Amino acid sequence: MRFIVSDEVRTLVPGFTHLAIEARGLVNGPSDDASSALLDAAARRLAERLDGRSPDQDPHVAAWRAAYSAFGAKPSRTRNSAEALARRALADGGLPRINRLVDAYNAISVAHLIPAGGEDLDRIKGDMRLIRAAGDEPFVTTAGGEQTVEHPDTGEIVWCDDEGVTCRRWNWRQGPRTRIDDATENAVFLLESLAPMTVDELVAAGAELAESLEKLNPGARITVHSPQ
Repeated sequence: MRFIVSDEVRTLVPGFTHLAIEARGLVNGPSDDASSALLDAAARRLAERLDGRSPDQDPHVAAWRAAYSAFGAKPSRTRNSAEALARRALADGGLPRINRLVDAYNAISVAHLIPAGGEDLDRIKGDMRLIRAAGDEPFVTTAGGEQTVEHPDTGEIVWCDDEGVTCRRWNWRQGPRTRIDDATENAVFLLESLAPMTVDELVAAGAELAESLEKLNPGARITVHSPQ
């Protein structure tokens, strides 16, 4: 499976870089003490990094806000995943506990203020592509407990595979079809960066996520791919 970024996206948002981590032979399950500890440590690191500032004042988050504005999204209404998660980390309720694998990549997102996501490899159809939507692509989601199909706005940046959109507004809302759950055995994790985050900083975040995955899943086969 490849991650393909369209020329349209590259032109609109120059300098976008992503790093993929492939993990096979995983054993997932409900959040536990180990995954919760990752989230708690990440929240402390975030507070130290921001030092009283709001997440949108961080240069990397500001760059993502500008990218969202470039394709017509309102960054204060549909926040990129890093900013949204950071705000939850700083709120009284703290970070949600989802499952062990999601906790691991959420911790990296918060600690490094970088959008991070995960997909079940066995549910992805073909390659993953980052495109500007035509507006007719299907996005299968749920509303009111029922499955429904939405469509992205024309020109919206989305991740998709051969079956449809997997994540709307770049990294704002993931669909349930490919998300990681307790049954996931094979997964791919994606870290996404913009300037001023450097490639070295992106690689460091990826190495930390790989280390967390190895500790949570001894024996899993983990491959960190080069930044693209």
